[in-house]
Amino acid sequence: MLSPQATIEPAELETGLKRLVVEALFSNTTAALTTGVVLTAFALHLGANNATIGLLAAIPFLTQLAQIPAIALVERVRERKRIAVLSSAFGRTMLGVMALAPFAGALGLPIMIVATIILCAMGAIGGCAWNSWIRDLAPEDRMGRIFARRTVYATVTTLVAGIAAAVALEATPEGGGARDWSFAALYAVGCIAGLISAWIVARLPEPQLPAPPAKAIGLIERLRSPFRDHNFARLIVFLGTWQFAVNFATPFFTVYLVRQLGYDMTIVMGLSIASQLANALALQSWGALADRFANKSVLLVAAPAYILCIAAMAGASQIDHTDFRLAWLGALHILMGAAVAGVTLATANIALKLSPRGEAASYLAASAVVTAVAAGSAPILGGALADFFAVRQLELVGRWMSPDGVFTYLSLNLSNWGFYFLLSALLGVYALHRLGHVHETGEVSREEALRHLAKETRGSIHNLSTVTGLKALTDFPAGLAREIRVRQRFFRMRTNAATAAK
Repeated sequence: MLSPQATIEPAELETGLKRLVVEALFSNTTAALTTGVVLTAFALHLGANNATIGLLAAIPFLTQLAQIPAIALVERVRERKRIAVLSSAFGRTMLGVMALAPFAGALGLPIMIVATIILCAMGAIGGCAWNSWIRDLAPEDRMGRIFARRTVYATVTTLVAGIAAAVALEATPEGGGARDWSFAALYAVGCIAGLISAWIVARLPEPQLPAPPAKAIGLIERLRSPFRDHNFARLIVFLGTWQFAVNFATPFFTVYLVRQLGYDMTIVMGLSIASQLANALALQSWGALADRFANKSVLLVAAPAYILCIAAMAGASQIDHTDFRLAWLGALHILMGAAVAGVTLATANIALKLSPRGEAASYLAASAVVTAVAAGSAPILGGALADFFAVRQLELVGRWMSPDGVFTYLSLNLSNWGFYFLLSALLGVYALHRLGHVHETGEVSREEALRHLAKETRGSIHNLSTVTGLKALTDFPAGLAREIRVRQRFFRMRTNAATAAK
């Protein structure tokens, strides 16, 4: 069952693609119950400091370096499904080990860190084989829609699992023994779901790799090959700078919300769920945009929106009104969820699309190595600098003095995490500059992508619901929508004028 096939019948391929979508239900249940906000909360529960939080955020990226030996393993064994299934199954057993961490006393945090390293390293090895396998399995002209559908399923599952996690944590008092059992249960269920995911993956068909060249190509040469492809090398530079920018600050969102703004985990999980819901609703539009035009067109729209949201997170600490601050954070998480859906989909697809068939393993591994170092070093640096910024503050005050008194018209006070968010946004702007040097067949301008996205969004809203609340969740920002309408009206007027002149 784990061996590759010389030929795959069309019916078998369609069944495999359906299972590929179903598998996302289980793998993302595992992710929702054991990563992100839950992982950070678990670490804080075990007594982690900022440096440890940064380390845990970096581990998934730094362990991607395991893809380097994984390339040689794929080329030697040439059975990608076998590698992917066995490595993921072994790695996910570590979640069962992490479920025991709350009862290990002072050893709990070290157990969590070691188990996370093993889990992520096995995931990286399996991911190397998985990426090459799926690149050859999924039809290129349907790749965007397949992965958009898969991600929709995954996001809805993540939403449900996230609500379950929030309820489990809300039902138990912070710092108590009952909270130990809540985290243990979440990680035990995540372990079971992960093993079911590996079983489904084992039932997907795998096309055989092409025959190896007569003269074997060494590992170093394989890793050099993507950098000689100038366009793919430019993509790697963009992905590296982008990952460093967003991972410098975003892993600390939970710490920011809990420690600086004082929210409990119920509010934090609620914001995360709102972001996931927006993610699910936006994916179909992003997938259609990627298939009709190009993944770069998606990035030109989604990435700037995501950067603006990161910068705007610093604004939450400037808002004194409790309800307005929560509404601000809710709106940001909804927009971030929609934006990150497009960024995640497009960055994964563009790397797959620009890597040649049969060489995807080395191309994607080279990309993964660079992005892993960038994304892994960013939260470690952020965590290390946390104490430095915690005791520093920047104030910008504007005052108008007159005989009638003093009027303050500007009061900006940046401290602690606010520095991170603004610096992260500046780094993101530079990453977007690097994206401009990447070429992808079919790419269009940002304006054309916005027009098509607005049309897709309106269609999705009409098909899904007429409820005003749902429309507010999925509408693109009003300023952009107005600009699109003004442009359309201008072109209609110009066309009518030209017709009348004839």
